Amino acid sequence: MEERNVQEMGRRDRKKAATRGSLLRAATRMFAERGYQETTVKDIAAAAGVTERTFFRYFPSKEDLVFAEILDFVPLLVKEIAGRPASEPPYTAVLNGLLTAAQGLNGGLGILFVGVPPRALSTGTRRSGVLTDLEDGITEALADRLARRSPDEPAPTRSLHASVLARASVAAVRSALIAFTTRDEPVAGPPTPVEDFTQLLHQAFAVLRGNGA
Repeated sequence: MEERNVQEMGRRDRKKAATRGSLLRAATRMFAERGYQETTVKDIAAAAGVTERTFFRYFPSKEDLVFAEILDFVPLLVKEIAGRPASEPPYTAVLNGLLTAAQGLNGGLGILFVGVPPRALSTGTRRSGVLTDLEDGITEALADRLARRSPDEPAPTRSLHASVLARASVAAVRSALIAFTTRDEPVAGPPTPVEDFTQLLHQAFAVLRGNGA
């Protein structure tokens, strides 16, 4: 009986994960096609093949769906940054970790630039908390790298160093997002490709590296 209950819980967990993933992928696709503001919870639920009631069992709001994907991204990013080659400078490790970790997201990097407008991420308790979690995750990964590279550096100095690098990195990401989402779209023709956002990320981090880090 106990084994059957464990198997049943495993099936339920897999089903829940599959439904959650379907909602995230549907949202990312529809945000890209229609825009964040024009896409409703009803639209996302229908595209994922579930009811609005089911949507709200997973996410309190459309905004929370985007935040949930970003929060899912943090541990993936921390792991990738920590595992980058020791020869990579901090900003290079963050950028490469960001691009690699994005492959583990249900919507890739898409949710980052087709969801909540990046300027809005800095306002409101919930929004600023998401940014803080992202910054803290990067700080953790960079502090670990700095400890291995300079084990004799005082811990408080190393923590400050990692914190500054992490928050500057998040600023670079937000700047690339703002540049991408406020660019001039052609009147006709296909939308600007995702690769353009990756190029903007490289340019933003090049600015940071040019300042001596």
